[in-house]
Amino acid sequence: MPDADRPVDPAPIPYVNLSAQFEEEKDELLAVVTEALQRGDFIGGAAVHALERALAEMHSVEEAVCLNSGTDALVLAMRALGIGQGDDVITPANSFVASTSSIVHVGARPVLVDVLPDQNIDPDAVARAITPRTKAIMPVHLTGRIADMDVILALAEKHGLMVIEDAAQAIGSLHRGRLAGTIGDVGCFSAHPLKNLNACGDAGFLVTRRSDIAQRIRLVRNHGLADRNTVAEFGIVSRLDSLQASILLMRLKRLPQVTERRRRNAALYQSLLAPEHVFMPPCLEHEFNTFHTFVVQVDQRDALQAWLGEHGIGTAVHYPIPIHLQPAARSLGYKPGDFPVTEAQAKRILTLPVNQYLSEADVRRIAATVNAFYDRT
Repeated sequence: MPDADRPVDPAPIPYVNLSAQFEEEKDELLAVVTEALQRGDFIGGAAVHALERALAEMHSVEEAVCLNSGTDALVLAMRALGIGQGDDVITPANSFVASTSSIVHVGARPVLVDVLPDQNIDPDAVARAITPRTKAIMPVHLTGRIADMDVILALAEKHGLMVIEDAAQAIGSLHRGRLAGTIGDVGCFSAHPLKNLNACGDAGFLVTRRSDIAQRIRLVRNHGLADRNTVAEFGIVSRLDSLQASILLMRLKRLPQVTERRRRNAALYQSLLAPEHVFMPPCLEHEFNTFHTFVVQVDQRDALQAWLGEHGIGTAVHYPIPIHLQPAARSLGYKPGDFPVTEAQAKRILTLPVNQYLSEADVRRIAATVNAFYDRT
């Protein structure tokens, strides 16, 4: 029999809450899935075409191409732009591995550079890294905050470079009124289950104003088939399933509400967390951050993460090992100390829950628990 005098532990707060999303959407989601299965339209078809039209319209661009993942979007964008052997692509050292691995997959060389305090690519470092081999710049809009695209575009124009936006974490984010993914030559997005716009499995897409690029990618994503029997070039299989397209179409309508909830949670954190202990990159006037993640920078990160776990609060670290220090990156020739800002941040960053299913009480409890950790030490 439980001890009546023992305090009741508060309910755990998970880092993500996909089960809550299912409960909120259950009736509509099951109807969409049933309709898709009854339609018998599993590869391509009306749902994929409708999603591509909706995404192109949302981004005010001519083309959107649905693919199997955000990684494939990066790979095929570079392939369509003619990036390959002998080319360099500049990208930050602190991103998820897909940014760098996609460059490797097309045969180009990743040139890593350091980042700013807000975790986005440092334009000055980009400028220093440009050589005659440089073909493109790949900024990563980490956490949902868009990189300083004004300077990056100016550098690209000056040196005749292409810009591929890794906007996997930034759907709906704005920089001086321009949507993530629409600022460079191509914008690449993930719709992984943990993203703000999420499928029930792997999914991705890209947007561009260039119809020639979109046409080439549509060809390559389907074995390079020009028609059922004619192979125009050797391609891959990166088709978005119709079932996932149907789900994403449904969830695209909910995206403004998802964004508003996440921004509300982030704003509450910013008002509650003690700035003397917790660094939160400021939100600038020209930014609209959709907060795919809420990443803070703190001392005693590991101890704080353990403390939060003991109090039933889930967290994550994005990302604890910089790309240049990964075993797979040894061939790139980097060493510890090459990117001091990235390396320092990797020891201090902690991602707090910011998902749209947190209540105000949840956010207040998380912030109070963080502050209590530093008050006791």
